[in-house]
Amino acid sequence: MALYLFAGIPVSDFGVAVGWYERLLGATPSSRPHETEAVWELAENRLLYIVQKPEHAGHSINTLIVDDLDDRVAQIKERGLEPVAQETYENGVRKTTYLDPDGNEIGFGAVPA
Repeated sequence: MALYLFAGIPVSDFGVAVGWYERLLGATPSSRPHETEAVWELAENRLLYIVQKPEHAGHSINTLIVDDLDDRVAQIKERGLEPVAQETYENGVRKTTYLDPDGNEIGFGAVPA
C-alpha cells in the first residue's frame, strides 16, 4: 500500500511566505495550483504546501526528518534564515526549528545512526 503526504501550512501573506519557504527549502514551488497556493514536492509522493488562510496562520507544526541535518542547516543559513532552536533529545534525536513570518513551526530532525 502506497503512502502519500500532502501537508498544508496556512499563511497570512502569500507573497512573503513563498519567498521565505523558497529560502527554507532551497527551491521554487513545484506547482502553483492557484494564485494563493504553492506546493513543494519534498520527495516522491511527499508534498508540503502553503495556502493563504490568514484566519488559520501561525498554528502549524511540522517536522521533516533528513539524513543530512548539519548540511541542511548550513545551506539554509547561506540562504539567510536562522533557526530559533536546536535541540538534542535524550535518545539522540536532534531537531532544528525555524519559524515562518506567521509563527508556523518547521523543524528538521535527524535520528542517530
